[in-house]
Amino acid sequence: MNKVWAEVCCEIPAAMVDLVADYLVELTGNGVSIDNLEVDTFSIDTIRESPVKTVRGYFAPGDGLDARIAELEQFLRENGPRFGADSIPTPSVTMIREEDWATGWRQHFAPARIGRHLVIKPTWEPFAPLPGDLVIELDPGMAFGTGTHPTTRLCLEALEEIVATLPAADASSLAVLDVGTGSGILAIAAAKLGARRVVGTDIDPDAVAVAAENCALNGVADTVELVTTPLAALPGLFAVTLANILAEDLVRMAGELAVKVAPGGFLVLSGILREREEFVLAGFAATGLSFRSARHDGEWSCLVYRRGA
Repeated sequence: MNKVWAEVCCEIPAAMVDLVADYLVELTGNGVSIDNLEVDTFSIDTIRESPVKTVRGYFAPGDGLDARIAELEQFLRENGPRFGADSIPTPSVTMIREEDWATGWRQHFAPARIGRHLVIKPTWEPFAPLPGDLVIELDPGMAFGTGTHPTTRLCLEALEEIVATLPAADASSLAVLDVGTGSGILAIAAAKLGARRVVGTDIDPDAVAVAAENCALNGVADTVELVTTPLAALPGLFAVTLANILAEDLVRMAGELAVKVAPGGFLVLSGILREREEFVLAGFAATGLSFRSARHDGEWSCLVYRRGA
């Protein structure tokens, strides 16, 4: 029998999105989705920002659902005025089947060009590549990562730039670690860019299953190893380590991430709100890595570190 979920939709000021999204993740234990009310595609060339956005959280229905929604309503009432919203609409609740949750967003996912050569293409969309394009076919399923979110784009751009600066011999022997692989997009991109070995790890077995399907779809299953192994238990060192997760988790894992970076290697950190950039910089100050650069996209930051040779 297909599982049924309670989808709770909150229409809130755009500036409040990250606060509410983080709260819903904690409250539900599940992922969230964010809709821009003025967008009809996720193609980065056509996005217009709206002052109002919809954040959707997913609850397993049953005992306690009403109490959790009441908590959410109180949270919105208490925090709305900080963002210029004295009155926020009551969240709506819709019961949906799991497959509707998993596939209903597809109408909003279009091909997107990222960096110089990478193109993220949904499996169900036609696309005519240009010479030199590295096309990543993607079906995110219920895992995070369509490649169009700024945190993923920043990470992909940093990865492509790092690989482009390496001598050919180093690039051909490149080992890459993708922490929190989600749909596998970063791992697939690393393989497409020529990495010899890629390891993608995620605590969610469903994400690993989706990532495996996407790797097979892109012909990189022999290059990418996907695991649920805890970071501290992963063997080996990596020329590039990628971590696109929340700032708090990055800092908590700073030591574990740093020790995976090989001599002369790079660490790319994304998923960082610009207001949390200093927090992350401070958290990595004692890791022995050298801060190299920061890149930004709107309210998001991506930090690049390097270990001495």
